[in-house]
Amino acid sequence: MSVQDSSPILSFDPRRLTLARELQGVRKSDLARSLGVSAVTITHWESGNRNPTKDNVYALALTLGVAPSFLESQFSEAPLISGAPHFRSLRSTTQLSRNQAQAYTQVVQDVIHTMNEYVDFPDLVLPGILTDSDLPGSEIPRLAAEQVRKDWGLGNKPVQHVVRAMENHGIVVVFAPFHSAAIDAYSTFGSEAPVVVLNPTKGDYYRQRFDAAHELGHLVMHADADPGHKVLEAQAHAFAAEFLAPSACIQDELPTVMNGQGWMKLKELKEYWGISMQALLYRAKELGRLSDDAYRNAMVTVSRNGWRSKEPGLISSLEEPSLIPHAISLIEESGVPSEILREKSRVPQHYFEVITARRPVLPVNA
Repeated sequence: MSVQDSSPILSFDPRRLTLARELQGVRKSDLARSLGVSAVTITHWESGNRNPTKDNVYALALTLGVAPSFLESQFSEAPLISGAPHFRSLRSTTQLSRNQAQAYTQVVQDVIHTMNEYVDFPDLVLPGILTDSDLPGSEIPRLAAEQVRKDWGLGNKPVQHVVRAMENHGIVVVFAPFHSAAIDAYSTFGSEAPVVVLNPTKGDYYRQRFDAAHELGHLVMHADADPGHKVLEAQAHAFAAEFLAPSACIQDELPTVMNGQGWMKLKELKEYWGISMQALLYRAKELGRLSDDAYRNAMVTVSRNGWRSKEPGLISSLEEPSLIPHAISLIEESGVPSEILREKSRVPQHYFEVITARRPVLPVNA
């Protein structure tokens, strides 16, 4: 026979309850139903108006798949992120999915915060070239891409490894959990480091590079902008195109006619610059190399050949994040097991594995 403990827990942090719930993609009403309490009670707990009992905390932790300590306040923890991530298609992303994505970036910050006790991450080298949604046709994306290339010493050559270049200059790159695969890449600033989250099911080297460069554009240009505006997405798209293949280098190389020779040239440029044919076609239209009609006809060919979702290409392996995995190895070599890091970060096991992996991690029940 067990004795229930109805005393309130003094170190309970209501914000951590919200974080745990959103991390699991659970609505307040569903959590309340699972615990046999009212949704109003969950709201009281999350707002800090009322503290749950110790038994409540254990039940919450069990239901949400976290340790009870996850719900406690601690002196040493990464401050909670206040700004919303930049999503590629905000209108098609549900609020529940957005909250879950933001919660994931928070636990990424928690892992980085813990690792910072043992290793030094690269200094952030990221020019701030702010723009906004009132400047749809501005030159800022091109100038921003040029500045990043200059600051990172890339010159006008192809970026050999986009993810590695970002990590070398202080940006943390991780894969998302598979349950977030409906969301494209997204990015956010945090207290520990800017974070870019890549889609784990993309499976396309060329598009993944563009996704990463697109999110880099948001970090450079849109630090203070509200996410989701079409103009901001267009600016990040323009930044990615210029960052991956500077117009000064590629403009005269792009085909003007999409005949057999034109397609061969496009495939050559794809491999040289590491950018998809569809992105190159759009680039050719934007730079005046292809007329609108020629571009539309070319895209019809792309669709007819089944290239909308999977283009032919020589490189099949994705770029892999290495900053956090390498840091984990260094810390383990110093005598600190990764399990100690996980416990100190309070991040659930599966999420810790996803964050610290070089490759996408399948869900536990896969």
